Amino acid sequence: MIDLQELPADVEKLRAIIGQQIKSHQKEVQSFYTKIKQHETQIKTRDEKIKARDDEIDILQEALRLARAERFAAHSEKLPSNQSELFNEAEVLAQKEKEKEDQAVKADSIEVPAHTRRRGKREPLPDHLPREEVVIDLPENEKICVRDGSTLKEIGAEISEQLDVIPMQIKVIRWVRKKYVCPCCEDQVNIKTAPLPLSILPKSNATAGLLAYIATSKYVDALPMYRQEQIFKRYGLDIPRNTMCRWVIELTEKMTPLYNMMEEDLLASGYIGCDETRTQVLNEEGKEAKDQSYMWVRTCHGPGIRPIVLFDYDRARSKEVPNKLLKGFKGYLQADGYAAYDNICSDPDVTRLGCMAHVRRKFFDVFKATKEKSKAAQHVLLLIKNLYKVEKEIEEKNMDERKKTRLEKSKPILTEIKTWLDVSQNKYPPKGLMGKAVTYATNQWKYVINYLEDGRLEIDNNFTENRIRPFAIGRKNWLFSDSVAGAKASAMIYSILQTARGNGLEPYAYMRTLLTELPKCQTPEQIENLLPHKIDNKVLR
Repeated sequence: MIDLQELPADVEKLRAIIGQQIKSHQKEVQSFYTKIKQHETQIKTRDEKIKARDDEIDILQEALRLARAERFAAHSEKLPSNQSELFNEAEVLAQKEKEKEDQAVKADSIEVPAHTRRRGKREPLPDHLPREEVVIDLPENEKICVRDGSTLKEIGAEISEQLDVIPMQIKVIRWVRKKYVCPCCEDQVNIKTAPLPLSILPKSNATAGLLAYIATSKYVDALPMYRQEQIFKRYGLDIPRNTMCRWVIELTEKMTPLYNMMEEDLLASGYIGCDETRTQVLNEEGKEAKDQSYMWVRTCHGPGIRPIVLFDYDRARSKEVPNKLLKGFKGYLQADGYAAYDNICSDPDVTRLGCMAHVRRKFFDVFKATKEKSKAAQHVLLLIKNLYKVEKEIEEKNMDERKKTRLEKSKPILTEIKTWLDVSQNKYPPKGLMGKAVTYATNQWKYVINYLEDGRLEIDNNFTENRIRPFAIGRKNWLFSDSVAGAKASAMIYSILQTARGNGLEPYAYMRTLLTELPKCQTPEQIENLLPHKIDNKVLR
């Protein structure tokens, strides 16, 4: 404070004193505002840290809920009916109720107190199964009328059927080859012996039927060789697993021409689906036993196309593998967002096709993992559900009708989804499940919508993924392959049997027919007639 008694009478001196006071106050004010800004900066930094931690906590909680859901909850990706109705109009719900009432009226039902139970109906046993008829008759002393003692007259029969199973039957085929000699020749040099039928493994004592059984048991029914060895022992037969493995590898050498022809047809199809899954090979040069290798899958399918499925083993998951497997291919390549396919898809002759199922799966993860089911995720899932309704509608239509219907009904839905993605681009934390779902869908969108271009294309890559499933089930049972040769043999037999299944063939019957007829083939045309996507179902044994 300034003492007024001590102030000078000179004006200039007064001005100097006041100027000093003003400067002093300005410094104090400046210092005060500086401290305020520092505190604001500290508060902002602290808020940002808190928000970052909150986001991280939300992301970790999402991951935890998703992991729990994947481990303990049902694996179906269907939306609960009550959730899907959130976006339906009242009249749609009313229509559902009316349909339920109509079905209830039409249903053949039995009234039981407090509820209604639908009458069960047993399906008839298949006609193609052989029948063994057992006739049950009355004893002779019961064929007499109790009233007048006359003999009863037969008026018909009550027929019922039951299923019976005969366990695996093992037999030895004993080939007896007749020998002939000329009775006039004393030296008996001119001896003729009836030749053995041609065999797929001529130096083995395994028939085509046994080899087909072993292959089908492992590559269709997922029975490892050691379990098959135990099963055979129960029937008094010792077939070591090493012997069965050797037979399988030898078979693949005979089947190589079939595989090559299948690959030629697949690459010429103009539409291929690709995917890959991990596998493990214990004895592989340059790799440790714990290191993962990969089984790559290529498929050819579509309306009116007999499908082809090819498995290929490779130690790597790099871009060089699809470059090698798809060399010379021209057309549509359907795959997920894995970057290894980027290089092959940069070829102007290859059009990349995305997978709507992968897009949907990302949003379904959000739906499963959010504490209160995300309405935003539900909205996208219901729009995608409508796309699949269109696919169901055009299932039996030709390619031109499929394309036309998609442009009329699916394209507006796709436009709506893309508009939502654009609006939501920066709305969610990029590391969260919703942020990842939006980013993935946005990045893949230009590929996902390409299925509108051609009626033979599919909305997703589920056909290919479903072909991997038998391999994944088998992998849980046998865990690994012992050698690269074993992994490659598995890939080839998987290819042949999964293609056979995809074309509606009974796997064992096809494999038995193939192994019986293949040794007789003399020309490429004869081998081609045995291909699983070309063989006549009537010739199967």
